[in-house]
Amino acid sequence: MHDHGAPPQSSSRPSSAGTGARLMRRKPVEALVAEGGQGEGGSLRRSLGLWQLTMISIGATLGTGIFVVLGEAVPKAGPAVTVSFVIAGLTALFSALSYAELAGTIPVSGSSYSYTYATMGELIAWICGWCLVLEYGVSVAAVAVGWGEYLNELLDGTIGVTIPDALSAPPGDGGLFNLPALIVVLLAMAFLLGGARESARANTVMVVVKIAALLLFCLIGVQGFRSGNYADFMPLGMAGVSAAGATLFFSYIGFDAASTAGEEARNAQRDLPRAIMLSLIIVTALYVLVAAVAVGALPWQEFTDSEAALAGIMKDVTGDAIWGTLLAAGAVIAIASVVLTVLYGQTRILFAMSRDGLVPKVFSRVHPKSGTPRVNTVIVSVFCGVLAAAIPLGQLADATSIGTLFAFALVNVAVVVLRRTRPGMARTFRVPLSPLTPALGFGFCVWMMGSLDTVTWVVFGVWMAVGLVFYFSYGYRRSRLATGATSVATGAASVATGANSEEK
Repeated sequence: MHDHGAPPQSSSRPSSAGTGARLMRRKPVEALVAEGGQGEGGSLRRSLGLWQLTMISIGATLGTGIFVVLGEAVPKAGPAVTVSFVIAGLTALFSALSYAELAGTIPVSGSSYSYTYATMGELIAWICGWCLVLEYGVSVAAVAVGWGEYLNELLDGTIGVTIPDALSAPPGDGGLFNLPALIVVLLAMAFLLGGARESARANTVMVVVKIAALLLFCLIGVQGFRSGNYADFMPLGMAGVSAAGATLFFSYIGFDAASTAGEEARNAQRDLPRAIMLSLIIVTALYVLVAAVAVGALPWQEFTDSEAALAGIMKDVTGDAIWGTLLAAGAVIAIASVVLTVLYGQTRILFAMSRDGLVPKVFSRVHPKSGTPRVNTVIVSVFCGVLAAAIPLGQLADATSIGTLFAFALVNVAVVVLRRTRPGMARTFRVPLSPLTPALGFGFCVWMMGSLDTVTWVVFGVWMAVGLVFYFSYGYRRSRLATGATSVATGAASVATGANSEEK
């Protein structure tokens, strides 16, 4: 069957196309798959199975919204914050279905960046990749900020001391430097430098601990449940529910972390779609359960912007600080796993962009012993650590949400485009009711982006402007499609296609 999805190699050369055509040049799916795992000086190692991929996805997701952002979302929506979680979860579900199809079809590290490169062209791929840098890099910093809050709760409950505000809060929140946030990022960096398999093992242990901590909260918190706390269910109207949902969507970004492990999975086409869907179902159920118990145990008016809201509820319900201390211990471990897995995803996306020539080659350099992009990991970790130490949580969370929603919207479009341009490709998972489901996913993303405040949009606009300047001054001429360097993958395309067919 003739396939119209892959343009001739010659069409990517600068001399044979105008500016418009060069901005729309697409990278053939076969080239993306054939290059999987290859980096500068070495290759990534395929060592991850379904269990590890699911744990990576849960590790990157579970904990962020509940342990960190709940205290900010409840004042916006009141008791209806549970509805906000459901709305954010549905928005994530529609996009997750699209991710699952594309992850099984194009199992590479670039996630939505690579999917848009194969379907909508280089400029859109760059914009998507730049959004992913915002999504992953900034969310690492945001979660690290919340980790410091729970660390203080743990220290106070165990040894009776806390880290001074000057060293545990960013300048905008009354401090000078958030030292704990920097420390947790550097700890995650140390794990990642050891290798993907070792990092996955550590993450699995942390995921089990975080689930146990949340179930413990539910068992204790339900004892203080008061139905009267739900009497005025939606005090701020649907606008408040929508605004809280947009903030809480930040809590769901982790499910796509599994797709960034495409080049380190043993059977990516089979396991990636399963891992994405399993993790989203588990996480959504736990989020709604914990939020319902939290609001039932504490009137919504008494929620504050404290990033350690759950530990405070445990203390209030039991009158004993030990339970809040136990939850804080679980949260310290749980949030560390989010930092670890999201940081992992950021490094793999930059790895893919670097291999395509859109960012410097240093990001795709692989260490021969560990099979990991070590220099990439160090650069990203230091950047995220400094960001976490210097910027307040709320600003980080909203900036992450808008970058995520934009990237997810593009993924929903990419599914429809690839169905039309490459109908004959083997797909291990198909989005049901396409194109209706991807259209709903796109619509939800646009709606939730509209709920974010003006400042967030201004930050996003500035970020996009900086990204476009970088692209036109660097990636536009240095991309491998611009130089014709992707020809090395052409010979392997038939092999990749054959492997794809075997999975069918």
